[in-house]
Amino acid sequence: MARKGGAEAFDELLEADARWRELVPQVDELRGRQKLKGKPTPEQVEELKQVKEDLRRLEDELSSAEARRDELLQRVPNPPHESVPDGDAEEDAREERRVGEPGDESPEHLELGWFDMERGARLSGSRFGYIAGDAALLALALYRWALDRVVAEGFTPVLPPVLVREEAMYGTGFFPAERNEYYEISEDGLYLTGTSEVALAALHMGEIIEADELPRRYTAFSPNFRREAGAAGRDTRGMFRVHQFNKVEMFSYVLPEESWDELERLLAIEEGLVQELGLPYRVLNIAAGELSAAAAKRYDIEAWFPSQQRYRELTSASNTTDFQARRLGIRYRANSRTEFVHTLNGTAVTDRWVLAILENFGGEVPEVLREFGAPERVRPDA
Repeated sequence: MARKGGAEAFDELLEADARWRELVPQVDELRGRQKLKGKPTPEQVEELKQVKEDLRRLEDELSSAEARRDELLQRVPNPPHESVPDGDAEEDAREERRVGEPGDESPEHLELGWFDMERGARLSGSRFGYIAGDAALLALALYRWALDRVVAEGFTPVLPPVLVREEAMYGTGFFPAERNEYYEISEDGLYLTGTSEVALAALHMGEIIEADELPRRYTAFSPNFRREAGAAGRDTRGMFRVHQFNKVEMFSYVLPEESWDELERLLAIEEGLVQELGLPYRVLNIAAGELSAAAAKRYDIEAWFPSQQRYRELTSASNTTDFQARRLGIRYRANSRTEFVHTLNGTAVTDRWVLAILENFGGEVPEVLREFGAPERVRPDA
């Protein structure tokens, strides 16, 4: 837990839980003393008054102890897997492999496609933009191509809600740790999601799934919204880091003993997509301190961006083990017993793939995407 920065919260949780456990039998004992057979004597009446007073005080303490325990429980992250490297910075990730040859410096995407950041800012503020013309056709082809490939791998397509209640954000682990990253519709008690992982995880919230119905795999296309509150001054040019973007997401419900194989499966699907387009990339095993509260392990695929002369994130794949399932109450039934499922998520494609394609191929479009409506070449003004 300390590797992930959660040791202090965990210690505080154990202390709070110990206090709650200490109070429960005391409250139960006082409640039991209130039950008398027959008419109480004057001495018993006086004793009952004292018991009632003591009970009221201890019940208040128990309620406070329970609230404190639950508050701390929200701050304790999912422990990292033993194969996750130590560290709390991007540089601490372990590179697993590189595929393809990085290209020479090239123009950035703003010069290669129609991306209108000025009008986007005029409409919605900074970090919003229009994707138009050939670039929009390329983006739409990417989503359809990715859905086609992922559905062929056994994933059920979904068009999910993007406004969700707080329990879904808490259940997936985005609250409370990342609460300031998400837009709130306060009058309706709803939040705009930053990934369809939230809706797909909550799809079976509070349900019991039969063991022989697992694994269940879903893929969703949705717009996503993030404040990028921690990205002040970073990637301010163009469409690289924006408040609204589109994504095709994968999500799996599996038996606990199958979740680590499923993580490798998600990564293989992601690598297959990048390889089919011919993008140079590398795979990273993200360091413990950089993992989300929910993730026990995460792989990132970073594509080469010639204009920046560096690798940048395209996809991620995470195993959250039973962390989300416990919060959302999702179990499976086997041999008349129920246990918590394991859940995993992985990116198929996002808008950022458009930028990587333009920069690596100079505006030329991979032939496979033309089958899904993309032009042969993206023009900057069309």
